[in-house]
Amino acid sequence: MAVLDTAVLARDDRMPLALTVNGRPVRIEAEPRTHLADLLRDTLDLTGTHLGCEHGVCGACTVLLDGEPARACLTFAGACEGAAVTTIEGLDDDVIATELRAAFNREHALQCGYCTPGMLIAARDLVLRLPEADERRIRVGLAGNLCRCTGYAGIVRAVRAVIAERRARGIPTRTPGADVPRGLGPVGARTGTATVAPTPLPAAAPAEGPAATIVIAKDFRPAHTFAQSFDVAHPPDAVFALLGDVEAVAACLPGAVLTGSPRPDAVEGALRVRIGPIAARFAGRARIEHDAPARAGRILGAGGDAGGRSATEGEIRYRVEAGERAGTARVVLSVGYTLKGPLAQFGRPGLVRDLAGRLTAEFARNLEARLSGVAPAAPADLHPIRLMLGLLLDPLRRRLAAWRASRP
Repeated sequence: MAVLDTAVLARDDRMPLALTVNGRPVRIEAEPRTHLADLLRDTLDLTGTHLGCEHGVCGACTVLLDGEPARACLTFAGACEGAAVTTIEGLDDDVIATELRAAFNREHALQCGYCTPGMLIAARDLVLRLPEADERRIRVGLAGNLCRCTGYAGIVRAVRAVIAERRARGIPTRTPGADVPRGLGPVGARTGTATVAPTPLPAAAPAEGPAATIVIAKDFRPAHTFAQSFDVAHPPDAVFALLGDVEAVAACLPGAVLTGSPRPDAVEGALRVRIGPIAARFAGRARIEHDAPARAGRILGAGGDAGGRSATEGEIRYRVEAGERAGTARVVLSVGYTLKGPLAQFGRPGLVRDLAGRLTAEFARNLEARLSGVAPAAPADLHPIRLMLGLLLDPLRRRLAAWRASRP
């Protein structure tokens, strides 16, 4: 029976981010829980983005995310990997924003000015979208931006004037962000591919499919690291030999599929994840290293999902040692990973570590079954909820087994 042991090695909550802010590429480190508004104000010194309620109600923090208005106080910075962010500072030379500023001055549409940056960004979106200067639709469109000074009448007049003037000049409507392909998800969740520092795989057969655009960082430094180990009732040499068989390992890992012919030093594949009716597929590539004399190895990979712009890089170092009993083995793992994009906000180290523990336990059971000559019962997809339920139910199963054993 496989036995799992987990220990924390290190924890660093900061993650690297690459995004475009006001047309300028930015690379920065931030905690996954950091909100975009705090990143813009405190780290990038773009204080034109104001913070009011910090609950997404007042609209003072509104920015453009991939061309669409979004609440910066509710948007995780980690969800903006690869996105284009435009603040009020980035609209200095924007034609529509310039016309709106002139109209706001003319119609006395501002007083204290605290709501004005978010109000201008929301108004700009209406100027782009509304076919005519309809007061009711303008008021509905600005309902998410609160102003405690003006009474809104001047703001509405200013927006109506700009829309009317532009339509009179023959300028048509345009959907913001229409040139950016979208997938399911929040504002800014573009359809894209994961990208990391370009260090290609060793020269061999060319990559095909979604994994072809994914490259592996040469100097990968994980944001989070933890250790795991499990025992297998088979000799260490047999266990190490099976771990060197990529196809056999994929057959033991829940949700794993190979998308190309594996090589001794590289592999392309995918991980299928299903949560209820929602299914996702993460495509990736990995480099493989083996040290037969030390019965050790290293797997370094990168991958991402095509629909949600999430990406991950990871490293697994393993070592096969002799177990406590003769003829058994202990597999010691060191796991490091970095999550980027929308997935990062759910990637709390404790949650990931628990899920990885359940996944490793199931992998260990399938590995032991295969070594015993029994086909592993790996599910077609990875079901995180089922794995977490197993984590919760295991103590109950152990108590029930102990109670039964204690009965005469």
